[in-house]
Amino acid sequence: MTDARYNPFEIEPKWQKIWAEKESFKTSNSEDKDPYYVLEMFPYPSGKIHMGHVRNYTLGDVLARFKRAQGYSVLHPMGWDAFGMPAENAAIKGGAHPRDWTLKNIEEMKADFNRFGLSLDWSREVKTCEPDYYGHQQAFFIDMMKEGLIYQKEAEVNWDPVDMTVLANEQVIDGKGWRSGAKVERKLMTQYFVNITKYADELLEDIDKLENWPEPVKHMQRNWIGKSQGLKFKFDLEGRDDQLEVFTTRPDTIMGVTFCSVAAEHPLAQEIAKQREDVQAFVDDCKALGTALADIEKAEKKGIDLGIKAIHPITGESVPVYAANFVLMSYGTGGVMAVPAHDERDYAFATKYNIPIKQVIKGDHMPEDDAYVDDGILCNSGEFDGLDNQTAKTKVIEKITELGCGAAQTNYKLRDWGISRQRYWGTPIPVVHCADCGAVPEKKENLPIELPMDVTIDGSGNPLNTHPTWKHTTCPNCGKEAVRETDTMDTFMDSSWYYARFCAPQAEQMVDTDAVNRWMPVEQYIGGIEHAILHLLYARFVNKAMRDVGMHKIDEPFKRLLCQGMVVANAYEDSQGNYIYPNMVRFEDNGKKALHTETGEELKIHPMMKVSKSKNNGEDPNVLLEKYGSDTLRLFMMFIAPPERDLEWSDAGIEGAWRFMRRLWDLQANAPFDVNAWSGEFVTLDMLDDKKDQQVKRSIHKTIRKMTEDTEKFQYNTLVAAAMELSNTLGAMKGELTDAQKSLYREGLEAVIRCLNPVTPHITEEMWQNLGKEELLVDSAWPAFDEKAVVDDEIIMVVQVNGKLKERLTVPADISKEDAEKQALEAVEEHLADLTVRKCIVVPKRLVNIVAN
Repeated sequence: MTDARYNPFEIEPKWQKIWAEKESFKTSNSEDKDPYYVLEMFPYPSGKIHMGHVRNYTLGDVLARFKRAQGYSVLHPMGWDAFGMPAENAAIKGGAHPRDWTLKNIEEMKADFNRFGLSLDWSREVKTCEPDYYGHQQAFFIDMMKEGLIYQKEAEVNWDPVDMTVLANEQVIDGKGWRSGAKVERKLMTQYFVNITKYADELLEDIDKLENWPEPVKHMQRNWIGKSQGLKFKFDLEGRDDQLEVFTTRPDTIMGVTFCSVAAEHPLAQEIAKQREDVQAFVDDCKALGTALADIEKAEKKGIDLGIKAIHPITGESVPVYAANFVLMSYGTGGVMAVPAHDERDYAFATKYNIPIKQVIKGDHMPEDDAYVDDGILCNSGEFDGLDNQTAKTKVIEKITELGCGAAQTNYKLRDWGISRQRYWGTPIPVVHCADCGAVPEKKENLPIELPMDVTIDGSGNPLNTHPTWKHTTCPNCGKEAVRETDTMDTFMDSSWYYARFCAPQAEQMVDTDAVNRWMPVEQYIGGIEHAILHLLYARFVNKAMRDVGMHKIDEPFKRLLCQGMVVANAYEDSQGNYIYPNMVRFEDNGKKALHTETGEELKIHPMMKVSKSKNNGEDPNVLLEKYGSDTLRLFMMFIAPPERDLEWSDAGIEGAWRFMRRLWDLQANAPFDVNAWSGEFVTLDMLDDKKDQQVKRSIHKTIRKMTEDTEKFQYNTLVAAAMELSNTLGAMKGELTDAQKSLYREGLEAVIRCLNPVTPHITEEMWQNLGKEELLVDSAWPAFDEKAVVDDEIIMVVQVNGKLKERLTVPADISKEDAEKQALEAVEEHLADLTVRKCIVVPKRLVNIVAN
């Protein structure tokens, strides 16, 4: 018997407990079923789930449940990206040890995830902060060192003065640290680098294989790798024995060079800085700019004349050499030829410092106060005059090669990945420094090198440096006294291989080759587009590195990628600049005016923006769970917007989802007959004489077809809409029903319950049991639709006269062209009075257009 009232607060815990006891979502590596791997980017354990979490993990859960119902063996695991700065910051602020803080947060978030009914295989849970995870990463680090994929060098780095650690270029946003928000500085430090550039060509070429990735993500990765063909050559320097080497992608503009620029760290700039205080001051100023190319491009262009002249290799003319803040040693050669007429950056610089600007390419539309950067015909270029600039590139390279001062070269914007971090809460780098042997990798039998727990974290630097005993050890080579490397690895290393570990998380090696080859590539990966470069590029590279050291045979880790939109909402600010929680806001004037519920103060309404703690504009998922239950929230999230678009939070929308859940429950609880006890056979289409009954039958099977197709295509909003429409059809069946109608009602109810289960698993599992089903819904097969029942026997045909709508006719679906034309002419006979029909255009199953005059 079905309770009259829908009560998610009893239903949901009940089924979560049953699924856990039966290990309903545990997956075996030895099942005979076809494998299907669904994975959402694993979270950082901050301790609180937010609406973005709910949306992201529900998206994957719907697909995992659907594929399981289709008969696949589904791998849907969960783990924790558990190292990182927030844990150390929390330790500084609250005195808790990073490990204790992290593990406590994991348990709280895990409980919250389970309250949402996520079909996760918790037996495969991984935590990157555990030695049984990062010990394998240390072994992989050693393997990569042996393969030449990791090396150590002194390099200019981004230094975060607040977090007191190095940041990768990708971790610098608008010149500031991605976590601390502090202005990043340049600093020379000895670092460990991952040789990702060795894979630049393969990473670039394999993007074309990622057919099911969003184009914007592929575009961003292509641009980040930045392969370009160009010319590398040398300028002689006037009165000096050395030369200035530069690289350019625009050799066609070489005759327009009016100055050269070098990085502040270039040997020429460093040499002159020792002689001139103004140059030294400029070099010091550049260090505060950071090394991220995007931020440097946005900064004001500054420079200083070094008093050195470069000699043009073709014309012999002398041009000044400047140190400039927009040139980096880490890009190209650290020196560039400058052509202000045809480079926007050089134009701004030349204009500021009154350097000549020489036009050498002309086009159809030349700008008056800016550089011309498009294609055109060469001018003022001597022997190259009259050539189109693409041809001129080849000719100039040939000329420079002939002169013996340069040659063609391929270059990349991609730079090797600096992974050294001067922090405690991360994977220790498994290297020992010996006075005799130098930097020596630790022996694998000594792994994992575990972090010491007895540390003091106060923000003054890396506690591993000051620990009294941890770093003191013996050399793996000679056995003499030595010290451990105290840098830890960038946490993006931790998240670049977890997807492979999930395939066999208890394996004695880093990955189980057979398990990886069975499950991977990940069939569907889900996460935000903000990870397009940071995580996704690193993960692609590490996967290839694992392949090349013999761990598996997979070229690309993620077959399909979905970048879900953000959850956005209005924010409300008072006169003091405080952001007010939505539950403290009431509205007047049809929502145009927002007032504080306690003070009555009118609040400033900010437009839709990403929900965040800083703006207090996100509803707490746990509060909503207490009010509506998880199924309602899941339904709202899937229905309100397509997955790839931003989801605008709407109180009215979630109330609407709650009302639908009660209507769905009422289809069973308040059916026009005892639907749970009904045992009549389902009727086929040809057994039905009544056209309305036939239409109900068709609606049932069209809905099954649509919900199947929509789930496959991630069109979750329309699959929910289809379920609502069929529910409305069933809800309209009232009064005394015939046996055939009772069978249709029961069949339709089963279809709605079964097809909506991936979205709202608890209510549908309860309703399924109430129908008297012995098998759990989570274990039952996805329904098939009747091919005959999804084909209409009648269609609506539009009739037009000279392109204007005149009639709509209900006609047989298989109507012939001749009959369609005949019925159309008869239907619009009065509209054809005094007209002569010239021809009839018949579009099968759609319309007839009668041309007459």
